[in-house]
Amino acid sequence: MTGLRIVHAHGDRITVTEPATGVELFSYVYRPEAAWEAPKPYLHPIRTLAGDVVTDYRPNDHRWHKGLQFTASHLSGQNLWGGNTYVHGEGYLQLPERVGSMAHVAFDEIDADDSRLVIAERLTWHPYSGELWADEQRRIEVHDVDTESGSWALTWTSAVTNRRDEPLLFGSPTTHGREAAGYTGLFWRGPRAFRDGRIIGPDGEGPELMGSQGPWLAVSGEHDGTDGHATIVFAHAPENDESGAQGTHPDHWFVRNEPFAGIAPSYAFYDELVLDPGDTLTRRYRVVVADGAWEREEIAKYLEARPW
Repeated sequence: MTGLRIVHAHGDRITVTEPATGVELFSYVYRPEAAWEAPKPYLHPIRTLAGDVVTDYRPNDHRWHKGLQFTASHLSGQNLWGGNTYVHGEGYLQLPERVGSMAHVAFDEIDADDSRLVIAERLTWHPYSGELWADEQRRIEVHDVDTESGSWALTWTSAVTNRRDEPLLFGSPTTHGREAAGYTGLFWRGPRAFRDGRIIGPDGEGPELMGSQGPWLAVSGEHDGTDGHATIVFAHAPENDESGAQGTHPDHWFVRNEPFAGIAPSYAFYDELVLDPGDTLTRRYRVVVADGAWEREEIAKYLEARPW
């Protein structure tokens, strides 16, 4: 891997290009957007090494879905996911006074060498009223760019510290009464062409993997406009499976291929996660972006060959 190229449009975005192919792998957009969409940084468009886009942005069904972003759908009565808020017995309601935000503060590092690119950022989390509820240390690393296999990977680490004088309660629509809607945390929204895409886990396939646990999960789909497929793989860092420390517990997979393709390793699928004042919630994930329709054995072999 030769050094990735970085272009930083200050106040707007960081764009990363793979020099051998000339493909812009992604843009990291950190300028604030519409308040109702819960402003927060995100990656879009994300592309394979063949140049095919594997994220969606502001789709007409969910305008607040933006590529790959770290979210909190229910946070002590606030919605940092964006859009309508789920209320048990009433469904999804427009409650703008519950929609918060995540704000960029500063980049501590933006650098690349021949093997890895690093974006290290500080952010703050806010309810609608604007006070400080949490701060986050975020680190995005791009690595294992392999033009021969047509794949590249990023590792996303978020460490969120509670700055309130009372616990932060992380939840989801499922913790508030809606079945099979435990979405929160790092969320990927796939392009429309990936609807009805193949969902693959280590021990099974299909939508029944919703709410399951496991070290990795993947969705593969076929592109519109160009021939061929792509596969997106999410994998847990080993420490994500440790339960009980600082109120954390193992994640469960939120995954859909209907009515849209999406993956989120949810840290509050069935049960609320309680983060006490001053404590830090840390999650680390790997996201692999690959050309082609990878099979289960191919995914497992790839991950085994690249330990944490």
